[in-house]
Amino acid sequence: MILQTHELFDLSHSIAGPLLSRCKYPHRALGLIGDFIKECSATLDDTYIEIAEDVFAADDAKIWDGATIVGPTIIGRRAEIRPGAFIRGKAIIGDGAVIGNSTEIKNSIIFDQAQLPHYNYVGDSIIGYRAHMGAGAIASNLRLDKREITLVGDEEGADSGLRKIGVFLGDYAEVGCGCVICPGGIIGRGAMVYPLTSVKGYIPEHTIYNGKTLKQLH
Repeated sequence: MILQTHELFDLSHSIAGPLLSRCKYPHRALGLIGDFIKECSATLDDTYIEIAEDVFAADDAKIWDGATIVGPTIIGRRAEIRPGAFIRGKAIIGDGAVIGNSTEIKNSIIFDQAQLPHYNYVGDSIIGYRAHMGAGAIASNLRLDKREITLVGDEEGADSGLRKIGVFLGDYAEVGCGCVICPGGIIGRGAMVYPLTSVKGYIPEHTIYNGKTLKQLH
C-alpha cells in the first residue's frame, strides 16, 4: 500500500497542516493548494505583508532582488528566497525554508526549514520538514507518455488519478546532487539518496539508496 500523509510528515511543521490533515494520502492535497492559500491568507496576522497580488510574505522573510514570485503564494517567517528563484504560484514556503538560485517551485507545499537551495525543480510536490535536495536535484512531475501516474508503496501500486505528481519527500530526507526523481516518487522520513541517482517509486524511511541497492541506516 502507499504511504499515508502522517507517515511522511509531521503536520505541526507547516501552515498547511490543516489541509494535509484532511487528506489521508498526500497526493489528494495537490489539487487543493491554491484554494487553501486563498482561505489561509485571509487569516494571517499583521506580520504578513501582501508584497504582490496574492503573494503574502512574513515581514522577516528575506526575499532577494531578482526572485520572481507569482500568487497565490505564502512565504513563512525567516524564509529565504534567493536571487533567480522562480515561484510560479500555488506555493506554500514554510518558516525558515530556503528556495535558492534557479530553483523553480509550483503547486507545492514546502515544510518549515526545508532546503531547495541550488538549481532545483519542484512541481506538484510536498517537501517535508528539514528535508533537503542537493544542487541540481530534480523532481520530474510528468511521465514521458503523459499517462496517469501510479504511486508505489510497500506492497503494491495505486493509480493516483493525476497526470502530474512530483515527489513526496519525507521529513529529514536527503537527496544528493544531480538526482532525478521520477514522477510520483515517495522518499520516506530520514532516507538518503546518493548523488547522480535516478529514483523511481518508493524509498523506505531511514534507508540509503545508491541507485541499485537499499541499506538500512543505523
